[in-house]
Amino acid sequence: MFKLLGGLKQYFKLQDIQTDNIVFRLHNTFTTALLLACSLIITATQYVGNPISCIVGGVPAHVVNTFCWISSTFTMPDAFRRQVGREVAHPGISNDFDDEDAKKYYTYYQWAIACYTPKFIWDATEGGLMRMIVMGLNRGACKDQEKCTKKQILLDYLLTHLKRHKVYALRYWICEALCFVNIIVQLWLMNRFFNGEFISYGWDVLNYSDQPQEQRADPMVFVFPRVTKCNFYKYGASGSIQKHDAMCILPLNIVNEKTYIFIWFWFIILASFLAGLIIYRAVIIFVPSVRSQLLNARNRMVPRNVAKTISASLDLGDWWIVYMLARNLDPIIFKDVATELAKRIELNDADENDQNEKKRMH
Repeated sequence: MFKLLGGLKQYFKLQDIQTDNIVFRLHNTFTTALLLACSLIITATQYVGNPISCIVGGVPAHVVNTFCWISSTFTMPDAFRRQVGREVAHPGISNDFDDEDAKKYYTYYQWAIACYTPKFIWDATEGGLMRMIVMGLNRGACKDQEKCTKKQILLDYLLTHLKRHKVYALRYWICEALCFVNIIVQLWLMNRFFNGEFISYGWDVLNYSDQPQEQRADPMVFVFPRVTKCNFYKYGASGSIQKHDAMCILPLNIVNEKTYIFIWFWFIILASFLAGLIIYRAVIIFVPSVRSQLLNARNRMVPRNVAKTISASLDLGDWWIVYMLARNLDPIIFKDVATELAKRIELNDADENDQNEKKRMH
């Protein structure tokens, strides 16, 4: 088990060039690794001891265990509200009857993970642009001549590719929105899989301890019952069909209930982070005045007038590239690049104004 989980360490390696933000990585990298680890734990638990153990007379135990595991077991939802020891033997377990509508069946499944998809799409569409234009300037330890040459190349790139980065920024923000959509869809699918009981699962567990003792119905036992029933049919000595009513213990559900309560809380927290991230992106897009403040906050060594000049002169896509450079370049190098970029922008604006003035005079 430790060897299996040890293989997940590659998901937590720090990126030398960052093309996304921490919430994006929490969804794509951390959540993928988390779900994979939970899946490995649950899968491995099935092979440690018996995942199901049924009590039945007249039939070999291993036959009933195998049959009930590969088919399904059931409980009586009404029996969860009855007093254990007097009215029922276990929560959800009552005398068997033939009303199929009163039975709740449980099946066993494998996990499906889709959290890595937005990162896969972004890595494919980003194409290594940020790594290419950074050119190793994320580390300040290089020769002065090499540093000056690379800064000049970077400035030339930014000035000659103005207004060509809107699609780059738009693709990334769409991938961030896909993360939010994925979490909402995952919550909906799990809620549907658990017959509408997953959305409120975490709140029900939190409120469980506050309920009076006589009114308590453990939500974890209701979603993941530890004791269920199973009907096994076989032919008797005279050829008549005999029904054997088995009571099955499911130790695996002890792991399931704790795993899913953790997943519920993590998905709700992550969905909140992603919703906040989408609002934050909307502010950047529709309130241009905040861009200079964000650029200055990213690197305090950049003068405010420089941040204002860059933010006011560049369109949204170009500003995003500069902002991402602020996250990747060495802070001192970025200050020099931003200052020189602001000077060249002002010179270009001054030249354009002179040319326009000459045209009006003629």
